[in-house]
Amino acid sequence: MKKFLIGMLMFVCSQTLSAADISLPKGVIAITPRLAPPLQLQNMDGEQFDLRRAGDQWAFVHFWASWCGPCRREMPTIEILVKAFADKPLTFAIINTAESDDTVFSFLASVAPEINSLMDYDGLVTEAWQPRGLPSTYLVDPQGMIRYVVIGGQAWHSREYQDFLRQLVGEPG
Repeated sequence: MKKFLIGMLMFVCSQTLSAADISLPKGVIAITPRLAPPLQLQNMDGEQFDLRRAGDQWAFVHFWASWCGPCRREMPTIEILVKAFADKPLTFAIINTAESDDTVFSFLASVAPEINSLMDYDGLVTEAWQPRGLPSTYLVDPQGMIRYVVIGGQAWHSREYQDFLRQLVGEPG
């Protein structure tokens, strides 16, 4: 029994150390894991997205609005990030909060033309996720648990954020 307890303690410590090895960039907050709310929306082309279908991948769930100054500055960096991670096991859910197609299309055409946003027309998905402000990003693990929250605009194209995300998805830096 003593050997079993020592073995369990060593296992728990090794798991804690591996999680601590991930360096958190500015603005990324590790939280007590909680189940991600449902996320089923259509993009601007009418294609259905369901977070539950992300499979064995991490998900980058991002809420934004066109009237948000930090969103305007951040969106081009997210576009770069999406391209950089196109072949990585990371799903992107970029969600506009309750704006019209015309507003979103005009905004994205001027700052990030390659982004195809999910549309939360009635705001119910945003309400379920309860972002504390815009922009807000949630990093959801393959088991559907929110592990990290990022409030405010970040330079997602920078090396520190990309290295962090590569560590999450198990890719070399």
